[in-house]
Order: sequence, then structure tokens, then C-alpha cells
Amino acid sequence: MYDVIVIGSGPGGYVAAIRCAQLGMKTALVEKYNTLGGTCLNVGCIPSKALLDSSEHYHNAQHSFDKHGIDLKDLKVNLDQMMKRKNEVISQTCDGVKFLMDKNKIDVLHGLGSFVDKNTIKVTSSDDKTTEHKGKNFIIATGSKPNFFPGMEPDKKRIITSTEALNLKEIPKKMIVIGGGVIGLELGSVYKRLGSQIEVVEFAKRILPTMDETIGKEFTKILKKEGFKFHLEHRVKEVKSNGKNISLKALNKKGEEVEMQADYCLVAVGRKPYTEGLNLNKAGIKVNEKGQIEINNHMQTNTAHIFAIGDVVKGAMLAHKAEEEGVYVAEFIAGQKPHINHNLIPGVVYTWPEVAAVGKTEQELKESNMEYKSGVFPIRALGRARASMDISGMIKILADKTTDEILGVHMIAPRAADLIMEAVTAMEYRASAEDLARICHPHPTYTEAIKEAALAATENRPLHI
Repeated sequence: MYDVIVIGSGPGGYVAAIRCAQLGMKTALVEKYNTLGGTCLNVGCIPSKALLDSSEHYHNAQHSFDKHGIDLKDLKVNLDQMMKRKNEVISQTCDGVKFLMDKNKIDVLHGLGSFVDKNTIKVTSSDDKTTEHKGKNFIIATGSKPNFFPGMEPDKKRIITSTEALNLKEIPKKMIVIGGGVIGLELGSVYKRLGSQIEVVEFAKRILPTMDETIGKEFTKILKKEGFKFHLEHRVKEVKSNGKNISLKALNKKGEEVEMQADYCLVAVGRKPYTEGLNLNKAGIKVNEKGQIEINNHMQTNTAHIFAIGDVVKGAMLAHKAEEEGVYVAEFIAGQKPHINHNLIPGVVYTWPEVAAVGKTEQELKESNMEYKSGVFPIRALGRARASMDISGMIKILADKTTDEILGVHMIAPRAADLIMEAVTAMEYRASAEDLARICHPHPTYTEAIKEAALAATENRPLHI
């Protein structure tokens, strides 16, 4: 009998297991694959960031090293070595999770977990051996898998998902990316830097459609300068492969059919919850029309001792959201009073420059009829940005018009993934724009743009523009 059985070893699952063990609970972690870490560590966040960094090094060597006084000859991409390094990063990270399981005395059960009843789970290993385990509590953290719509079914050779895009054996001459969201733009950036032509087909009116409208418009300009081509307001009808190339047919906003060709098509239209094989009905667990497990504010399913977290439930599909929910559930089971504010979970796009945001968008504030003020500061006005030749982007701060409380922060900037945490911290303590403006920021740094945007939002008095 375990106090807690966690199903799924991604960031949500393994972090939940660690916190449960720290709190003195006898804990087991079920994982159907041989390696731990889930999508994020194996075919998601970690490998994509490894390739993004490698491709950015090559891009800089090709386009900006000479301006720094660094001359290179015979520059070329060694894709095999790039993929080898990426795989080494995956291996090291997954081995780190295994170490943490051993350190915290968590039993790892390899195999497909499925409910026998609301108190029992069956684990079927790859050689079809089964074992049954009982738990007082369960945490479902089975994550998500790539989504696709009729007409764009991946063949995993030429019509690929993010999983295959992380393991290509060649650099595409031309890649069509279906979806102008985070995954499509990140992986599109990898291959654009390595020499591919990239065309993005997006159904919405702008890229990054869930983020602040200013971000989408500004980032489109930046990516176009880098050579991206965009087909916005296009609905994909079908994608076909002949084994060597693909053809894509789409309808533009006028209803006219447009045809495109490439040697690869990346389908990046989001992800969907993964619950296959869990036998949720045996535990009486409800799932909504989107395939998400229904939960309350404590991440409890309708079967009270069974919880669900991460991509398999409502909300943004982010590794750090899953982690926070995993810690929350562990502490809730232990009888503590944990806290999580889903409005303050930052989102990041790891292109270059990076894109990051937290809180409300300007569109959301308008829709809720909230009076607000806005302050914007361009990155090119920073001395640090000019020194590093990273001058693209901006930082936008939205604040309550009456109280000056910060309601949302949106940025395109070098190291935005790190810069956004200043905003998250400030908003967690309900800081005002003036609070941020009066904090002394070191010079020269990228963080000065946050101070300047806060000054712009406070009394429209930025110092350096």
C-alpha cells in the first residue's frame, strides 16, 4: 500500500513524487517508457532548447562574428554532432531524474499504468508482465501528445510532428510549418538558422494568437527580417507526401485555394491530453469534451483521492505549470494549505530574441472593461543591447489606471525568459508600476528596459527615449 502513486514521470509527475517523498509519504512513480522525464525531457523542452542554442551559435557565427572582429573560414553545420550533443543533454537530464528518485527512495514502476478500480492500479511492462499496486492517493500526470486535424495526419517521415523534427537526419531545403504558436516558431527558428526556407501557415490573424496582440505584430516583423514567410488566416485543407516532397493546400481568407510545396511539413497545431490506456472509467473519473480530466481548484477529480495535473487538465500546457501543480497536490494531500496563482504562470517562446509574458493581455483587459494604462520601451534604446547587437524587441507593462497595480507584462527581448521573473515576483506581491520604476536596476543590463517600461506606465516619463 502506497500513500501516493504518481502516473507519469514528466516535470509534473516526478516533481510531485519528490515533494510527496519529502513530506514523508511512501511514494511510487509509474512510467511506461524506459527513461524518466516525460515529453519535456525526452522530446520537448530540453532537446528543443539544446537545438535552439546550437543553431543560434551557428547563426551568430555566420552573420555577426565578423562585426565583432572574429573571422571564420569554411563554416558549416555538422548536423550529426549537433544531434549527438542534444542526445547527450537529454541523457544527462533524464539520468538526473533517476538519481532524484533513488535519493528520495521513490519506487519507480516501469510499464503502462491503468486503473483496476479507484484504489488499485495495474502496471503492464513492455514484456507484458503485470503487477498490481494499491494507493491511498493517486496523481495522474500523463501529459499530452502532438495534435493534428483531418487532412494533416503525420506520416512521421515528411509530414512530421515536433518529435520527428528533433531528430531529422538532414537540414530541409524548405519546411512548411502549420501553426504559428510556440512549438512551430521555435522549431522553425532552429531550421531557419541552419539554412532552411521556412513558411508558416496560421489559421488565426496573427502568430502567437493567445499572447498580447502587440507581441504578435512586433514578432512578425522581427521574423520576417530573418527570412520567415507567413500565410495568416489560412485554413489547411490537406497535406500529401510522395515520399520525397510534400504539397499543401489551404484556403485563404477570401476562400481561394492556395497550394504550396516543400520537402518537409511540420504539423505544430498544439497538443492534446494523453489518457490512453488509463482506464479512467474504472476509477469513475470524468473527462470533458476536450479530453481533459475534470478537476476542482485543488486538482481533485470527481474521485476525491485521485488528482490530475499538468497537460492532462485545463490551462496552459507548460512544464512549470505542471511542476507547481504537482507540489500543490503533494502539500494538499499532506494537509497543508498550499498556494498557486494560475494568472501568474509565465509563458515563454525560446526563439531569439525570446518572447515572454505574464498576467493579462491588453485584449483581456478591454474585454473585461477594466481601465488600464500602458508603458512600452524599445530594446534598441538600451546601451547593453547595442553592445551585444541584440536590439530587436520591446517591453510592455499594463497597470491598473486607478491603483497602478501591475496587471500584465509582455516582452520580446534577449533573455526574456529570465527577465520575466522580475515581473512575476513583483506581481506576486501586487506591486505597482511605480514600485518597479523606483527599484535601482544595474547598468548596463537588459533589465533596465523593465524599469523604463514601468516609468512609461507610471507617469509616461521614460528616461532614455
